[in-house]
Amino acid sequence: MSELLETEDRIGFIRAHTRLLPVPHAPEISLHVAEEATELWQKTEEELATIGLPPPFWAFAWAGGQALARYVLDHPEVVRGRRVLDFASGSGLVAIAAAKAGAASVAAADIDAFAAAAIGLNAAANGVSVAPRRDDLIGRDEGWETVLAGDICYERALAGQVIDWLTALAGRGAQVLIGDPGRSYLPKDKLVEVATYQVPVTRALEDAEIKKSSVWRLASAP
Repeated sequence: MSELLETEDRIGFIRAHTRLLPVPHAPEISLHVAEEATELWQKTEEELATIGLPPPFWAFAWAGGQALARYVLDHPEVVRGRRVLDFASGSGLVAIAAAKAGAASVAAADIDAFAAAAIGLNAAANGVSVAPRRDDLIGRDEGWETVLAGDICYERALAGQVIDWLTALAGRGAQVLIGDPGRSYLPKDKLVEVATYQVPVTRALEDAEIKKSSVWRLASAP
């Protein structure tokens, strides 16, 4: 019962402090998004009396995720009829794009409890079915046929760990696509660029209002 109440609290908080708006680079999809990152972070701690919460990554449409969602919507063959994992899903943007493009099933993985709540809200708002996953899936293989990951290369240790895991999945035949606007730890030597976009973003989060963002296919290890 307590977990249910906590989930309801998170959903209520998200509804109260975000607006349902079309995604700039994928307007077919609408998300519950915040207008100011620091203010939302403070409200999360104050209203829910929880200290040490992660930043509200789930409340924004990040550049890499927007690029990846656009690519999936424009190239539905990469997910159509497939079992799809959207890793580090955040708002669920890329997972929703995969569901709209005809994936057989879509899991949206994010360890943040607020992200899981936001994914459920956003999927419902877009009329699609997405399964939130809060467990840490790094190192696991549940037979996904397409794995999507946006904005995962911003921190060295995590990027290395995730890329090694994704490379192993690619090695056994999964299609792995990464959306990224040029984060510091993107391993371009392991990637093949498949598309590039000029993506509108929130200036408070990025260093420009438009971010050149690419979609990359991860090659399997030789």
